[in-house]
Amino acid sequence: MAKKVVASLQKGGGKEHTKVIKMVKSGKTGSYGFKEEIVHNDKVKEWFDKN
Repeated sequence: MAKKVVASLQKGGGKEHTKVIKMVKSGKTGSYGFKEEIVHNDKVKEWFDKN
């Protein structure tokens, strides 16, 4: 899946986007997981504040 995402970003405007990864703790088990998303460079700070 990652190869497909990277290939689609290289076609147009790929440098305008950033892959963000945040570690989140599960409320039920207490274990940690990761939340990943590709967002526009202007929205990175908002994404971290929201999530």
